[in-house]
Amino acid sequence: MGGLGLGDAKDITVKGLEVVKKCKRVYLEAYTSILTVGKDALEEFYGREIILADRDMVETNSDEILSGAEEEDVAFLVVGDPFGATTHTDLVLRAKEKGLDYRVVHNASIMNACGCCGLQLYNFGETVSIVFWTDTWKPDSYYDKIKCNRDRNMHTLCLLDIKMKEQTIENLMKGRKIFEPPRFMTVKQASEQLLEIVENKRQEGDNSLAFTEDTVCVGLSRVGSDAQRIVSATLQEMTQIDLGEPLHSLIIPGEMHSLERDMLLQFAISDKTKNILSSICI
Repeated sequence: MGGLGLGDAKDITVKGLEVVKKCKRVYLEAYTSILTVGKDALEEFYGREIILADRDMVETNSDEILSGAEEEDVAFLVVGDPFGATTHTDLVLRAKEKGLDYRVVHNASIMNACGCCGLQLYNFGETVSIVFWTDTWKPDSYYDKIKCNRDRNMHTLCLLDIKMKEQTIENLMKGRKIFEPPRFMTVKQASEQLLEIVENKRQEGDNSLAFTEDTVCVGLSRVGSDAQRIVSATLQEMTQIDLGEPLHSLIIPGEMHSLERDMLLQFAISDKTKNILSSICI
């Protein structure tokens, strides 16, 4: 099991590439994250055919991946780190149940690469996932986790939803294997949902909001690639920002050290954001 890092085909480690080149079969986990390049670029650089492993294969048909692994080496590649944002411990446990040896080759993930914005990693609390809302389903349980982090003066990394190989309810109910185009939540969309939660809390009479429209946040896109972008802006301003192609992440800072604040000032998009950051007492 090997991590691919966050950018392109060349972000794999030397050790990871050596392992891939020796394997008879190479699977790419293709539903929790993406690189900035496609399958063809990976195959060309690794010199191996790559088999895309979707959620169904990994979660319900893992025997297909592990089949024959007692006789030949099999690689399972994960964007980022194998045990970063989404753990793959279940696959490891299934391998152990079959008496198979396994090896993990680690790499960078958004969990540590988010430090590129200048916020110190040991000041982060629990990471949350923000999911796409629908007209009838608007979960907001992550708000309480953000509030808990903020109450403890800690930063919150928000991982934004990815929809890969999803079916409509109608197609799912009718058993039709018709899938929707991939969707990737943007910082803009996440900020809009967070502001709606804030407004709902106000209407409920909540006087101890975890954050407001004027809370300075950090938007990240394509971390680890040449097209990486970092901006700091108020949550309200974030709803007007286009950070381009996926993948995006959002950080809601807690209490900041002076060095953290000074770093965010370098990425501020407006005088308002600069003034808010400059007024923070250190």
